[in-house]
Amino acid sequence: MQYNTIDYQVNDLILTLSLNRPDQMNSFTVEMAKELVHAFNRASDDDEVSAIVVTGKGRAFCAGMDLTREGNVFGLDESKTPTLKDMEENYNVDGISDTGGTVNLSIYDCKKPVIAAINGAAVGIGATMLTAMDIRLASSKAKIGFVFEKIGITPEACSSWFLPRVVGISQALEWVYTGEIFDAHTAKDARFVRSVHEPEDLLEAAYKIARSIAQKSQVSITLARQMMLRLSAAPHPRDAHNVDSLSIFYASQLDGKEGVKSFLEKREPNFTAKSSTHMPDFYPWWE
Repeated sequence: MQYNTIDYQVNDLILTLSLNRPDQMNSFTVEMAKELVHAFNRASDDDEVSAIVVTGKGRAFCAGMDLTREGNVFGLDESKTPTLKDMEENYNVDGISDTGGTVNLSIYDCKKPVIAAINGAAVGIGATMLTAMDIRLASSKAKIGFVFEKIGITPEACSSWFLPRVVGISQALEWVYTGEIFDAHTAKDARFVRSVHEPEDLLEAAYKIARSIAQKSQVSITLARQMMLRLSAAPHPRDAHNVDSLSIFYASQLDGKEGVKSFLEKREPNFTAKSSTHMPDFYPWWE
């Protein structure tokens, strides 16, 4: 796929994925949604990518949906009358499915950790997109807002699932009810972002985390990411125990052997297992 609204650059096992409509403050479009889904799926299966940093070109991260589109600005087909059963049978239908949700589901399913470097305004889908990312860092100039109620709609991008898990139900509801736009330090106080940086330092701070991740085993990172995301919502700790047991059983026979050996020899490990070819047979266990 040719990318028109995003930029995809890989260097030293780190993918920098940039929203690339700077003249429109990286406002979100149906085309951008499709490109992002493709990019996250591509990176998930690419052994040359061990971590992903997402940021925006120019002065904004993403200023929300592009509201200049003719017709339904969200790209929805108003001639249809979908039901919940329709969605359960196929969650990704053009003209019906929330495009932000398809992006966040692709982030959720991705084998690689995703780090957000919030360089400026992140409102609407620009904010909810962040909720699916693993680690969020913000520029001191960043502004964030879940502004849906201000225009009479509801949150999207699966944020009703992600946001309460990140900041707790009370804070999530307050931000959604009020549509308040808040600064980076408020986001940090609520633990929505891990740290706040001067604009010129933001990307390097994100890359520092990404480089640390890239030094680890791709297989163990993939397993750990999906274990944390999926099993934290499991109904019983026994569900976690079952997957934990299989994960360490098989990981210990892959890069785990090199990890133990390097530890005993007091040297850095040389992990070689790849998430494209060395995942244990029980993965993905949720299918």
